[in-house]
Amino acid sequence: MGEREVQKPDEYVETARDRRLANIVLLLLLVVIVGGGIWLANAMFDQRVLDDCLAQGRRNCAPVEAPAR
Repeated sequence: MGEREVQKPDEYVETARDRRLANIVLLLLLVVIVGGGIWLANAMFDQRVLDDCLAQGRRNCAPVEAPAR
């Protein structure tokens, strides 16, 4: 005779809602990581430009924003 699989009450069954929630959390984490990487790359580029300017002996390397009058 065929044996039926009976689920135990303590056995966890993943549902479509659980998978959707996990995918959303992972997508948000990926967006934060990529955004942080882009910010870090831009900050490193700006610092490199400033370092190159200072290495050439210039004095006015950092941009100074004057208030509008």
